[in-house]
Amino acid sequence: MRNALDKLYLGSAWIAAGFMILLLVMVLLSILGRQFGFHVRGTDAYAGYMMAGAGFFALAHTLKRGEHIRVTLLLQALKPAMKRRLEIFALASAVLLSGLLAWFSVSLAWQSYTIHDISTGNDATPLWIPQISMALGTLILFIAFVDDLISELRGVRKTVATDESLHNE
Repeated sequence: MRNALDKLYLGSAWIAAGFMILLLVMVLLSILGRQFGFHVRGTDAYAGYMMAGAGFFALAHTLKRGEHIRVTLLLQALKPAMKRRLEIFALASAVLLSGLLAWFSVSLAWQSYTIHDISTGNDATPLWIPQISMALGTLILFIAFVDDLISELRGVRKTVATDESLHNE
């Protein structure tokens, strides 16, 4: 199971990287279009869709690598038992919030699909297509938080320690 989850998080990161490459393509296409006098409809909208896809698909992998912003000043001052309780509370809250975000993201994509909602731009893209990246990205983030909560409750959670706080200016 651990191997499958790690592959899911890594695959999500690769998808995010693919979205970043597609974002670059959209921006370059827009620049080249202005320089050489042609226009590709929807490049601005598609660049936005790619940016959102990259952000949402990167969330779980970023969490698992310990790169999300955390306020560790309080945690460092606590005793181990209280620190663990606070970690469990924070992870349970994150599970709840990411679960709600995933639920509403999936619901939004489904609703856009069922009512045939399209973008207001000149590309007229069915909105459920770009909303899928948000729905899947938040669903994978929810899975990552559940994974972390279960690991913390079992006492086997590995946190990635960073020395970033030591690099003050």
